[in-house]
Parts: sequence; C-alpha cells; structure tokens
Amino acid sequence: MESITSRVLDRVDLQILDILQKQAHVSNAEIARRVNLSSPAIHSRIKRLENEGYINKQVAILNPEKLGFDLLCFIFISTNIHQAEKLDVLEDAFRQMTEVLECHCLTGEYDYLLKVANRDRTDLQAFIRKLNELGITKIQTSLGLREIKYSTVLPILDEHE
Repeated sequence: MESITSRVLDRVDLQILDILQKQAHVSNAEIARRVNLSSPAIHSRIKRLENEGYINKQVAILNPEKLGFDLLCFIFISTNIHQAEKLDVLEDAFRQMTEVLECHCLTGEYDYLLKVANRDRTDLQAFIRKLNELGITKIQTSLGLREIKYSTVLPILDEHE
C-alpha cells in the first residue's frame, strides 16, 4: 500500500471520497450535484485521488453466504521464521491463497491473522493442511458465528456535517 501524500485534501475531496466509499456506483453527475461542482471537475478530482493513492479500487462487495461460503474463519498464526527473505515467501504464499480475504501482520502472541472464506469444514481442513506445509509453528482457528458489524467506510467526515 502506498503512503498517503503530504498534500492536504480539501473539503470537496473528502466529500467525494465519502460518497464513493458509500456508493461507488454513483455517477460523476450525481457527485457533482451533491458537492456543487461540474461533472468534468469531479472526473478530474477522482482521477487525481486515484493517482495519488487515496482510492485503491472500486469493487462490488459480494454476499459470501449466498455464494456458498458458509464458514468465515479467523486464523491466528505463529511462526519461527525471522529471515526477511523467508518471511517474504510466506507472505507471498498468503497473498496467493484465494481463500484468504485479509492477512494482517500482528504484534503480540501471534504473528499473523488471516480472514478466510471456506465453503465447508472439508475446505477448511484442506486450507489448514496448506498452512501446515509452510512451516508455521502454531495455528488457532476461530469460526465466525454471526456478523455484528461489517463496514468498509472510513469516518473521514464529521457525522454532523
């Protein structure tokens, strides 16, 4: 992930980002109407925000259960690997695993946390076998029972504005 540039975003930039993170399919004309600018100005600003790394990508967020992914797992991983090159290989392996939705490097008792989507227990078992082949020393798996909150929206604007 690229670092955020030191340039300060103005209020309109923040409004555009807020609209897009909540409704990525909104047209430039609609964004222009909401922030009081022209469509070409909105287009230019969005392109600039993309080029500067404020917008990583725009996607459709799918419903995993409707698509047969009934097991959402959180897998904590510890490893004894300390050499940078070997850690790069391990992290590349995580990136290549299609079941891995998110991978975070952690401080504390565990080195990594994986958020993994599996269709069933058989898929989960096969996934854990793949992990065991990577030289991992400890794996703790927790199954998500139900989702209380899920959001991709960052609080970039005050709630009262």
